Amino acid sequence: MASQTVKVLDLKINITLKGVGKRFNREWIFRKLDYTFQDSNTYAIVGPNGSGKSTLLQVLWGQLPQSSGELKYTSTSGDIPVDEIFRHLAIATPYVELIEEFTLLEHLKFHTKLKPSRNGMNEAEMMERMNLTHARDKHISNFSSGMRQRVRLALAFFTQADLLFLDEPTTNLDSETTNWYHSELNKLPKTCTTFIASNLTTEYPSNAHIINILDFK
Repeated sequence: MASQTVKVLDLKINITLKGVGKRFNREWIFRKLDYTFQDSNTYAIVGPNGSGKSTLLQVLWGQLPQSSGELKYTSTSGDIPVDEIFRHLAIATPYVELIEEFTLLEHLKFHTKLKPSRNGMNEAEMMERMNLTHARDKHISNFSSGMRQRVRLALAFFTQADLLFLDEPTTNLDSETTNWYHSELNKLPKTCTTFIASNLTTEYPSNAHIINILDFK
């Protein structure tokens, strides 16, 4: 039986953390984090390399369980279980692998079968917005590191999602593609809650709420 995309209605989602901490073995990455991430805002998770920014994002999007405290997702429709939150989010990180055997067109088609595109965009429109129409039939294995990062970002930007997580988004991007990143970031719906993990002020907007991971060591 062919898989079917589950349609999820747009929701405004708050993420509330009470005393949340994460540790590996005996080392605390962060702890005693009390915060409510409110819908329709942009948050910058900042700190030096290796400080735990990516770990915090993974806890927030439900990939890693917290070691202490309580984490809750709430919307106007009620609480959302952690094992259902994936339906409401999109992720772009430099360490997420793309399917190298696929062409760009095949990858976009595969992705949209799993998650609906934002505003019903089709694959041709996505490639045009990515400035990669010329690479339509090129295999991902032959993409440069910058092209791969642009695809990762595009898949996140163009997915229908209430929560968007971007980890070091301009990694491997040249100045032209960095400008493209900022343009797409500005085009996101105002209701989309965005999390950007970065140690570069150029990667997040000036009105972002700043969360310094070093404050929770």
